[in-house]
Amino acid sequence: MTDELVTTGLSDDTFPVKLDSSEVKFHGRVWDIRQDTFEYGDARITREYVDHTGAVAILALDERDRVLLIKQYRHPIGRRDWEIPAGLLDVDGESPVIGAQRELAEEADLVAAEWDLLCDFATSPGGSNEVIRVYLARGLSATSGSFERGEEEADIEVRWVDLDDAVDAVLERSVGNAILSIAVLTAHASRARGWANLGDVDSPWPRHPKLRPRD
Repeated sequence: MTDELVTTGLSDDTFPVKLDSSEVKFHGRVWDIRQDTFEYGDARITREYVDHTGAVAILALDERDRVLLIKQYRHPIGRRDWEIPAGLLDVDGESPVIGAQRELAEEADLVAAEWDLLCDFATSPGGSNEVIRVYLARGLSATSGSFERGEEEADIEVRWVDLDDAVDAVLERSVGNAILSIAVLTAHASRARGWANLGDVDSPWPRHPKLRPRD
């Protein structure tokens, strides 16, 4: 440990290990449980984790700096929580930004003229390889028709919320969805810097789980 001031930027490191085995132990409807055995230093370690398709999310921002939020039921936590539109990358060969455009249309009946990369993050790196790519969508307009929604999406509630108010809700702990929290805080910080950190929608995504070995 050191308290020396470090002025260089922070960056995660890719750290390949020798993988002895990798096996799906449970095939789920949406994702699987995988067991890997690998060598790390002098240790031979076995870990199980959620083997995820990866996902995209959309922070849709209108000309009044309002964010589109949706509320829907999430069974694992037994709550209807506020979120931003998001969905799995479960269409073979579909690029992430096309998936995001599809999800925005399907969940919010919206299309956007301007797309930028806002942020990437891993949701729970100790137990899942799920990664999320969040896009900033602007220049919004309605789709030509409405999508039919079922199951938990059948009673989605939609609300436009000022970006500052959404940040306040996160800081006050009145909303708890991780994707929503990270997206609105990142957008708020980025806006304060003139959106200078936004990335190209087709930027490389080295954390994407589909780059991992599969059975």
